[in-house]
Amino acid sequence: MGAASEKNPLYAKVEMTLASEIADAVLPPGSQLPSEDRLIERFGVSRTTVRKAIENLVVRGLVEIRRGRGTFVAQPKVIQELTELTGFVEDMQALGRNPTARLLDGQLVPADADVARQLAVSPGSLVMRIQRVRLADGVAMSFDETYLPREIGEKIVTHDLESEPIFSLLEERYNLPLIEAEYRLEAVTATPTVAQALAVEPGNPVFLIERTSYSSEHRPIDYEKLHYRGDLIRFITRLSRRPRARS
Repeated sequence: MGAASEKNPLYAKVEMTLASEIADAVLPPGSQLPSEDRLIERFGVSRTTVRKAIENLVVRGLVEIRRGRGTFVAQPKVIQELTELTGFVEDMQALGRNPTARLLDGQLVPADADVARQLAVSPGSLVMRIQRVRLADGVAMSFDETYLPREIGEKIVTHDLESEPIFSLLEERYNLPLIEAEYRLEAVTATPTVAQALAVEPGNPVFLIERTSYSSEHRPIDYEKLHYRGDLIRFITRLSRRPRARS
């Protein structure tokens, strides 16, 4: 009896039951789990057992604890391949998601050292900064800051940036084909500004992708800081090994 109990501890039974209900959408994404007291009553276990089961579900990425609000079923992660230069709309449509955007701001700002270097302009010169929240199926996925050279940026902001992708405008409206891009990925914590845009707590983990896209003749045309919710997306890529020289 002791060995069986050791192999199947009570917390594991609670965890498996809740995980099964999440998989079967009995507990759908975004829904709140019953309170600790209700789970204790339902399973006839201790508070420690319930907390251990919830802790394991958090580690597995199935639920998330929101301070002061409770425990919620996590949204399933989007798997995005980094194999070619694509925009958010193209990425989400390829995954069968409905992409939308919410425009927060679009204005001329002085280029700091990083922006100036990426766009090959003088520090302090005016560039267009566009801030948007990007959503998939109504869920905020990323907070994007896009920087464009002033002459093209002033044209881009005249369009409806909640429905027209910037990549499409650059290529189709202004004949600026995007040839290649440089990506830089970093794990960071959400600043208050990013947290508010993504509806998460400040300090939550986010992926920061800095992307500089180039047009013909290696002209930098679009520099972006993309802040993705770390709990909603996973990036994958494929690497080829360089052939070894034969001795």
